[in-house]
Amino acid sequence: MNVDLEPVAYADKPVLRRMLQLYLYDFTEFSGDDVDQHGEFAYRYLDHYWAPASDDGDRFPFFIRVDGRLAGFALVRLVDGHHEMAEFFVMRRYRRAGVGARAAKDLFSRFPGPWEVQQTAANVPAQSFWQRVIGDFTGGHYAERVDTGRVVQTFTAPV
Repeated sequence: MNVDLEPVAYADKPVLRRMLQLYLYDFTEFSGDDVDQHGEFAYRYLDHYWAPASDDGDRFPFFIRVDGRLAGFALVRLVDGHHEMAEFFVMRRYRRAGVGARAAKDLFSRFPGPWEVQQTAANVPAQSFWQRVIGDFTGGHYAERVDTGRVVQTFTAPV
């Protein structure tokens, strides 16, 4: 199985927008969010991924592909000198097959330096996933803290 990251071109923004709907729907289990009057979940930062860098930081959108097929996406931000995993989604069909771990490690390697990955405190499966993946990637050399309503891992990806 080939797992690849593909930068999302502006022309593919509608595809990413549809993928975000799947992600946001899955996330309602933890967020309690609901659709708007148009039957859609709002994601106010989508346009920022193709805008020039701002006070909000640089942003990098990626599709995750398995054997060329769309399997998910990752949204990375560069803020105050560190990278953040803003959003990360693997479709259910591809979960528990190593797709997410391979994509995440590839992203960490593409963006060396300090990283921060955070999860909603209620999302215990995501915490387990990130602790395992980051622990494996760093050889256990990462820190974890609990902030208000979230769990955060910090580490440095080698150059």
